[in-house]
Amino acid sequence: MYNVHMKKYSVSMVRERLAQALDEAQRGEPVFIERGDVLYKLSVERPKKARARKPSIEILDPAVERGRWTWNWSPGRLAFAGRRRA
Repeated sequence: MYNVHMKKYSVSMVRERLAQALDEAQRGEPVFIERGDVLYKLSVERPKKARARKPSIEILDPAVERGRWTWNWSPGRLAFAGRRRA
């Protein structure tokens, strides 16, 4: 059942060498932890690649899309305004 390339730790041993056991599992080496009559297999789950997300803001004004906008501020009022061409 066991092969020569696998690592087998007791619970007390893995407490002392957890980082080593995690590194071995990350490299793809089989790592097992034995507790009484039960054998646990340490495995690695790599994160799934993030999918390209659809923008959550839809730009309706072409001037905004081109970056030709600014804010106009007066006391108590903030307003969005298009910027004139230079």
